Amino acid sequence: MKAIVVGAGIGGLAATLSLRRAGVDVTLVEQTPHFTEVGAGIQLAPNATRALRRLDVLDAVAAQAAHPAHVTFRTWSDGSEICRYALGREAEDEFGAPYLVVHRADLHQALAAAVPPESVRLNTTVTGIDQDDDRAHVMTATGERLTADLVVAADGIRSAARRWLFGGDEAVFSGTAAYRALLPAGEVADLGLPPLAAWLGPDRHFVHYWVRRGELLNVVAVFSTNAPAQESWTARAEPGEPLREFTDWDPRVLSVLERAGQVHRYGIYTRTPLTRWNVDRVTLLGDSAHAMVPFQAQGATQAIVDAAVLGDALTGATPVEVPDALDRYVRHRLADATGMQARSAQAGSEFHLPDGPEAEARNARMAAYAAEHRFMPQATAWRADVVEKKPEL
Repeated sequence: MKAIVVGAGIGGLAATLSLRRAGVDVTLVEQTPHFTEVGAGIQLAPNATRALRRLDVLDAVAAQAAHPAHVTFRTWSDGSEICRYALGREAEDEFGAPYLVVHRADLHQALAAAVPPESVRLNTTVTGIDQDDDRAHVMTATGERLTADLVVAADGIRSAARRWLFGGDEAVFSGTAAYRALLPAGEVADLGLPPLAAWLGPDRHFVHYWVRRGELLNVVAVFSTNAPAQESWTARAEPGEPLREFTDWDPRVLSVLERAGQVHRYGIYTRTPLTRWNVDRVTLLGDSAHAMVPFQAQGATQAIVDAAVLGDALTGATPVEVPDALDRYVRHRLADATGMQARSAQAGSEFHLPDGPEAEARNARMAAYAAEHRFMPQATAWRADVVEKKPEL
């Protein structure tokens, strides 16, 4: 069995490892000349870390991660605690895998290091995908035609493969943008910040947590805006711009923003849910299939879970059975991923409620849920998405 995976981001690398684990001969195609990953922090819930354990990379990721004991939700103006949910050892005991927060580049490096170099074709731009009854084909900018039994398109939110398969829908601006920054721990040591926190306010929320073994503070300051913002990991915010957006917030939030040296401004985009991700021998995976707003911290996690289920679906399959195997993969994943898209969007609306009765009711619901359940509402997804045994497909 031979497969081509298009795109060497987190989803593509995880898919490559998962398919190799299933006994598939994989060629990973990436347009950049080197493995690179930009961005900042990622939260990895137990549904992701269970999958990473199956791919034999969890130890490498955990060694570079931070392990928060809990997450708190706080009020924007004075930092008073709305509720807290257990993470740390409690979550690991409950769900069978840890909750980690990690720099995106550290996760990417751990995945890339596990892929044999001979399986990778860098500096290769894909210009088209087609297929016949027996094989799938990838065309490159140099005129090559690569052939395999299946193609997995993990080419991101601006996926060309999605357009080739299903037509020209475009990424949709979510009405939100974010300021992102990383601060050395020593620059904020005096602020007494909790290990992982989300501060909720009218039309805005502010998230921070430690990454890289607690050496860096990852900061994400999200705000609503009617003006579509550039989707870029490298676009710089204007000096003083984040402080103007978060005027009158808790002094600790303002101190973090004041001390942040290099701040990036990132427009948040999504994709419209699809009713299918695959056509015969070609399938989408990760953001190309189900890009979502990050307000449940599940974007990268959902791509990793996709990869784990894809590998399970292909285990033991013959080339002639590939279309049916991809149907099983999509059938197992589509409803869960689409549901997470919707829950993530709903969380953004809840986080940004105006002060008054609606916000007070939200806070009361969150506090009551935390008191009864200890773990965040998405804990049921942590338990259900990937288990150590092969899921029923």
